[in-house]
Amino acid sequence: MILCQRRLSKILYDCHRFSVRKLTSSICVEEEENELHGDGAFRRKQPLGYTDEQTYAGCLSFLRRNYTRNLSNVDVAVTGIPHDLSTRYRPGARFGPKSIREASVQVTREKSYPAGIDLFNDLSIIDYGDCWFDQNQPETISSTIQSHAKQIIDKNVFLFSLGGDHYSTYCLLKAHVAHYGKPLSLIQFDAHSHTSTEKNTYSLNDAVQEGLIDPSTSIQIGIRTYNDNLMGIKIVDAQYVHTHRIEDIVEQIKLCVGNNLTYLTFDIDCLDPSFAPGTANPVCGGLTTSQIISILLQLDSINYVGMDIVQVSPLYDQSNITSLAAATIVYELLCLLRNKKILHKTFSFGNYPK
Repeated sequence: MILCQRRLSKILYDCHRFSVRKLTSSICVEEEENELHGDGAFRRKQPLGYTDEQTYAGCLSFLRRNYTRNLSNVDVAVTGIPHDLSTRYRPGARFGPKSIREASVQVTREKSYPAGIDLFNDLSIIDYGDCWFDQNQPETISSTIQSHAKQIIDKNVFLFSLGGDHYSTYCLLKAHVAHYGKPLSLIQFDAHSHTSTEKNTYSLNDAVQEGLIDPSTSIQIGIRTYNDNLMGIKIVDAQYVHTHRIEDIVEQIKLCVGNNLTYLTFDIDCLDPSFAPGTANPVCGGLTTSQIISILLQLDSINYVGMDIVQVSPLYDQSNITSLAAATIVYELLCLLRNKKILHKTFSFGNYPK
């Protein structure tokens, strides 16, 4: 009788263990199948989709995208270039990529306005992390940035870089031209033309003289500092923007670059200091955030091969408004790329003929 009771107890115990194990397994599977909450940059299994996040907590990848260097099935890789050794006035742009990532949490939760685009369902975006270089050996920085960019571009992935100062654009242009084998057109939003002839300072003279960009099909918007050597690049200055319709500005840009392969660089000091105080060389009389977004949203026919945003210096920012402006501009440009992929079906990332 006692033996039977022991056997019955063991059977009931084994059944209980099996039931608990089965229930626990079921709960784990159910949790895996449910939408993830928090830290999607690490926990999300694929670059598409959105994870519910708290804006004030969690991992600070750009737009909460997967933090990875796996470029499989990726449309756009966002990377940081934390370099500010060529800044001539206020340093601090090396902190720009981190600050833009932090501000980007505010623009990820809602669908785009006004179109209501669910960007993360259509465009595969990752955060590739930052380019590492040895700031104590400045002579190696250019080649390091180029090599970093090459790893992405050669996988036919669109590269969107977060600066850093404007020197990184020169390095990124070299990497893109090496990939495509011909000069690119340039769309530059800036307060400064950067074609100075001063010695021992970076300028777009290098990009023109080395054949990286075609000045006859390149354009600069928002310029409001004097320069007596424009190197043949078309200028749409800030005053022109303020006194003309947005459609006029867009038409000027499209006519200039045409169907050429085009690189877009956005210096945050194109914005007036009231909209972007956190930058190295602020200049009064600049464009508003609203003007910029209205212009960018209509530049959907350009054959873009790469983009960057530079000169965000959070040390001089107020309430992160400069970083938020930068994050918003990048988001709007990503929506533009999404439309080229989904709506126009004319954009193949990285696969333009060389």
